[in-house]
Amino acid sequence: MLIILDNEKELKPLVEAGVRGSKGFLIDSGIDEFPALGPSDIEKALLELANSPHHRHVPRRNGPSQRHPRRRERRPHPGPAHQLPDLPRHAPAALETYAIEEILSLAHVAPRLDLHIVHLSAMQGIPTLQEARARGVRITAETCFHYLSLAAEGVEEGDTQYKCSSPTREQANQEGLWVELQRRGSVIRSVVSDHSPCTLDSKLLPQSRPVEPHSVEGQESDFFSAWGGISGLGLGLGLGLSILWTEGEKRGLGIEDVVRLTSKNTAEQVGLDSKGDIAVGYDSDIVVFDDEATFVVGPSTMQFRHKISPYETKTLKGVVTETWLRGEKVYTKSEDLLQEAPSAGGAKAGLKTAF
Repeated sequence: MLIILDNEKELKPLVEAGVRGSKGFLIDSGIDEFPALGPSDIEKALLELANSPHHRHVPRRNGPSQRHPRRRERRPHPGPAHQLPDLPRHAPAALETYAIEEILSLAHVAPRLDLHIVHLSAMQGIPTLQEARARGVRITAETCFHYLSLAAEGVEEGDTQYKCSSPTREQANQEGLWVELQRRGSVIRSVVSDHSPCTLDSKLLPQSRPVEPHSVEGQESDFFSAWGGISGLGLGLGLGLSILWTEGEKRGLGIEDVVRLTSKNTAEQVGLDSKGDIAVGYDSDIVVFDDEATFVVGPSTMQFRHKISPYETKTLKGVVTETWLRGEKVYTKSEDLLQEAPSAGGAKAGLKTAF
């Protein structure tokens, strides 16, 4: 469920009905119905959920003007618009660390509530999270496949396929995320896709290269106006697994680590005690993964409607060949065909939940 302005009284009934978690935006979501939350909104939600078996997801803040969510002002277009490396300067790491500190300053309101920072992109937020956990604050974080595999230095001018929010940061920042991810007891418990598809028009892709420098808002190759999201699912039904395995193997990660970061930890976090492992009593959710096979990302490997991906032409290692859901095969690569999934089983009430 989503925490929005003044809906705190609706939260507990939803938890009692079986909702596993909730999410609140500290950023402007881009959708009027889901405005950013301010400190008082967060505090009211935490108080309402204080004694619930619940987990709260908190996206980081991307702009200081969004500290006042009820005042929706249009930010002047900063330009130059065609360069991705300008984006991290307009959405610096300090904005993420500020958001984390704001959440931690309110954590005492509901000390038994599990908190979770989604889509962590800035390594500068890691020490703050580490210190909080050392004090006993129940907070974790996740990062995304693209933050572990793409870097601002490798983006050509005007290639808006790379636009995401928070922005893809520098290579040194990526390495900092990897160091924490591999640390025993890491605050980064999982790696996710943050799948955010859009139409070709919304990405403002350039029609030709090289891109002519410009600062015109809404023109093609405008990183500031282009849709801020990357499609992280659906490439052979295993893009995320392939990305994590391709990059992780170089750094000494094993297949068991990939499973832990993409399945086991997530299931434990949201209280799904029949998911995340292959064992007696668990649902037969199985991915058959060829860890030696490689493939080149292209439109034919994109199992989603709008064929846009910054991974196009990149060679990835590891291919999903079959997917089984609750004991039924729902995907076979040889047929490249999705089957209708079996009906979902419910999560047990009263378990720790995440959102």
